[in-house]
Amino acid sequence: MASGQVLLPMAVSASEVRMNNYNSSHKLRAPRSLGEQINIEPTIIVDTREQDPLVFSRLQSERGTLTTGDYSIKGAEHLFAIERKTISDLINCCTAERERFERELLRLRAYQFRRLLIVGGEEEIWAGRYRSDVRPQSVMGSLYAWQARFDIPLVFVTNPMEAAALIERWAHYFAREHLLAAARLTRCEPKNREDGQ
Repeated sequence: MASGQVLLPMAVSASEVRMNNYNSSHKLRAPRSLGEQINIEPTIIVDTREQDPLVFSRLQSERGTLTTGDYSIKGAEHLFAIERKTISDLINCCTAERERFERELLRLRAYQFRRLLIVGGEEEIWAGRYRSDVRPQSVMGSLYAWQARFDIPLVFVTNPMEAAALIERWAHYFAREHLLAAARLTRCEPKNREDGQ
């Protein structure tokens, strides 16, 4: 396993794990200690279509093509997706790009960890500090409806630095929880059988 590379577990049943652990030549590599697990840091994938990408200071990042979202984790692109919008992007998603954006939100529902990250304050929307005739109540109503319809958590941050730091924290803890789950799977003990199998 390359330094810094994170392997995340696939969804399998407990019986498959027991069978694969004891009847297969393929073994999962388990970190020897919790300290070793914690020292493994994920790499953030930045979608190639992201025109003004966030700058990450704590975790490594690289460009890649994501099916959904703007940011993900290398090796967990099918599990972790962050859709980032500025206030002006969001207003466009409420008007001209609404149908396309709702298809994006529908795809996000399939991800275990998903967030709609808005860079800018909710107060900017309520004060109408954007270039559009759309009313603040309509914008906020769309956000509330999308949260309910697409089961997507919505998070406002004040600036791009805060957005980058928050994505790094989410990525770190998401990867850590999956590594802990993988370590628990590798500690499964076979049941004692009288027939010696």
